[in-house]
Amino acid sequence: MQEIELKFLVPEPRLKGLMRQAQVKSSQLTQLAAHYYDTPDQQLAQAGIGLRIRKEGDSWVQTIKAGGDGIAARLEHNAVLDNEQVQAMLDTNSLMPDLTIYKDTPIAPALSDFKLKKLAKKLTRLYVTDIQRTTRLLVEDNGDQMENSIEIAYDHGEIIHGNDDAQREVIQEIEFELVSGDLDFLFMTAKTWCQRYKLCLSTVTKAERGGLLINGQNHSPAVSADLSQLNIRKKVSMPAFVRAAVHNCLLQILPNSSAIVAGSTDSSHILQLQIGIRRLCAALNAFASFSDEINPDWQPILNQTATLLGDYQELDYLANYIEPKLQEYGAPITNWTTGIDALKIKPIDAISVPDFQLTLLELIAFTMSDPSLEPQNNKLAIDKIIKILSKQYENLLQTNDELGEENNVESDSMDLEDVDLKNIDLEDVDLESTYSNLDTDDQADFELHHLTDLRYITEFCAPLLSKKGSKKRTERQLKYLIKAQKSLDKHHSYAQYQQRYQIKSAVDNNALYGAGWFAALLKKDTKRSDKCLAKVRDRSIFW
Repeated sequence: MQEIELKFLVPEPRLKGLMRQAQVKSSQLTQLAAHYYDTPDQQLAQAGIGLRIRKEGDSWVQTIKAGGDGIAARLEHNAVLDNEQVQAMLDTNSLMPDLTIYKDTPIAPALSDFKLKKLAKKLTRLYVTDIQRTTRLLVEDNGDQMENSIEIAYDHGEIIHGNDDAQREVIQEIEFELVSGDLDFLFMTAKTWCQRYKLCLSTVTKAERGGLLINGQNHSPAVSADLSQLNIRKKVSMPAFVRAAVHNCLLQILPNSSAIVAGSTDSSHILQLQIGIRRLCAALNAFASFSDEINPDWQPILNQTATLLGDYQELDYLANYIEPKLQEYGAPITNWTTGIDALKIKPIDAISVPDFQLTLLELIAFTMSDPSLEPQNNKLAIDKIIKILSKQYENLLQTNDELGEENNVESDSMDLEDVDLKNIDLEDVDLESTYSNLDTDDQADFELHHLTDLRYITEFCAPLLSKKGSKKRTERQLKYLIKAQKSLDKHHSYAQYQQRYQIKSAVDNNALYGAGWFAALLKKDTKRSDKCLAKVRDRSIFW
């Protein structure tokens, strides 16, 4: 069985209003006590599987969940257990799941990498949950058509460490699960509640939160792009292709945005969210003609969100990474925390706004909609992507010609490890001259934009390009593209940091050291960036 549900975190100021809607006369209140199981090294969690035994009212139910077909979909198998047997095991503290019940069930493929008998011997109870669930059924009568029905469940309670009752974490979330009918009704309802109560999407399951608790972590690590999850077949239609590309971007965006709305200010979550949004915008722009269901309002909202995240991410990176590096080589301390504290919009503010949350919901709905219903379903993506790649490559060459010798670019690498910091002579740097040449240049921004787009578009299209016998050429070009983009990105970051330190020096003389340092780095780095870009520019067409 596959469940389709959307989960949201509930902001405290909106809780009373939300509860008035959740606790109607027909709603039900249930106490849920669940025991979660995994191996000590959490092999199930690493495979995206959750296994529990939970008391639901008067019954005990064993449930396993695994990844489903779609971002909001999960495979689920429930088995009602014998109450007397469960109670007997509870009395002897030996309650354990029975894995044999999954043989020849739809959930079996999710467990195919495990030897069940061996797995059963390793299972242990890692944590428990004590939840009070308020549920109500929302029904839309469609006349002669199938009835649309959604279960709304508000959960409030705790996750408790299996071996230490003192370690607990509060749960306060609401779920919308499609019981029957049309997906559109699920998303329409979720959007209404999201806007009214400022709900924030979360992909973090209770099983994942339990794993974080026992590992002493507040949030899961940042998620980067994973092209191995780009599910594109050779003869994919245009509407199916763009859905697959958007889906792959959301697999990067949603975990990182979930961490931020849960309170993370880690620069890695912010950076990976920015990159995910950048990849998504590249896909939506390049493949806009592939689907009639792409909303042109998505991109402005996505771009605005990425911009709002930018200042915080840059200042945080300066404070927590750049400054310690510079101080290792004798730089005086420059305090960036005051700048961070002065920012009016923090990461959680940028992500929590309804416009962004509603856009995420619409994007999820788009990826789960049926591409075969679109007019262009009979058109193959491969017939169009060659023209798109050619146009993007042409834009890059044209911008590079116009730019001439200047090269200013942006960074998703931001790495000082490969720079010989000790051998930089600050006395050789003409700081004022360097700074005057680092003002933002529109042509340089366009060069970066086109190079980044070409990289991401090529990555999306690569599974189709191999069809024409150009797999090795595509792989080689991607290698050059990625190297050039990272190099130019790094160069642009150094320019941004140099400007930050130069501006800061007006009120803090200590910042002059950082300004000179990055000016020197830029002077050394320019030729390398030019060389990387030249390799991309001089390569023959690879598609």
